Amino acid sequence: MTAYDGSYPSACMEVGLSCEECTSSTARQVARICKGLRGKMLAQMFVQLYPDPACSRMHAHFAQAYRDASPIDAMPETLVRVIRAVA
Repeated sequence: MTAYDGSYPSACMEVGLSCEECTSSTARQVARICKGLRGKMLAQMFVQLYPDPACSRMHAHFAQAYRDASPIDAMPETLVRVIRAVA
């Protein structure tokens, strides 16, 4: 293993993680622990977890993976009714 050079994308690739895999996995874990994050709170969580500017392009991917992994009961009741009506 080489010393960390401060470059997250290259360090992650060295251990076999793509940016998509890294952020998706983390988003799923966050969704299990921190239910119901929305908008600015979700963005703040991403920045706290991924402070390196090279990771910033993955914010939207992280947010979508979080929403996909979030249980429906963590959503506001109005949204739950809309989803159930459409399904």
